[in-house]
Amino acid sequence: MDLTGTFYGIGVGPGDPELLTVKAINALKKIDVLIAPKTEKKSDSVALSIAQPYLKPSVEIIFQTFPMIKDFAEETDVFEANKEEILHELRGGKNVGFATLGDPMFYSTYIYIFKLLKRCGVKIVTIPGVPAFLAIAAQIGRPLAYGNDILTIIPATAELDAIKNFLDKADATVLMKVYKNFPEVVDALKARGMIDEAVLVSRCGLDDEKIITDVAAHKDEPLNYLSTILTQRNSGKISGKNF
Repeated sequence: MDLTGTFYGIGVGPGDPELLTVKAINALKKIDVLIAPKTEKKSDSVALSIAQPYLKPSVEIIFQTFPMIKDFAEETDVFEANKEEILHELRGGKNVGFATLGDPMFYSTYIYIFKLLKRCGVKIVTIPGVPAFLAIAAQIGRPLAYGNDILTIIPATAELDAIKNFLDKADATVLMKVYKNFPEVVDALKARGMIDEAVLVSRCGLDDEKIITDVAAHKDEPLNYLSTILTQRNSGKISGKNF
């Protein structure tokens, strides 16, 4: 059967439903099926909760579980099964949306599904979304970079030596997914004179959002997966304590 439906990868931003683009809202209104991604440890989908206000009443919600992995090859069976479920809906002529936090092409689970479906000749429309670090910068009044500053975006899930290496080269830094090795990240920032300018925001735009300006004082506290640090060298151009 022909693939007559369209697959939409929809970036829903970091948390605030008002941060969705007009294009994202229009796509959510037209889809017949919404894929709501979640992890093995969670029973709900944050992306679904953000998209919910814009869905038509008749939309079908399909929850798909995606493992937290670094290497796609580790869990190909899971992704293949999810792909086949999506293909089944597309073959039925339905328009299928995949709601993803932030931007679909930026550290997103969507990328794996996108690659698999592209090989199958699926018509795909990818709609960008607001990444959490941009929403955080706007909310706290922190410009991310000036002039020729080098802005480095680092997943804190990377090896600590790699994190330190890139911190050594950066003028301004975004550290994403700061939760497993928070104390080590704090120590690395201290050693490079970047801790005083650091601000941490957890679950940006959601009801339980947390903003921490004295990052070092909280280094031993557990963090949510959706935690981001903005910082820079103490150059005098910005003071993180004077928003």
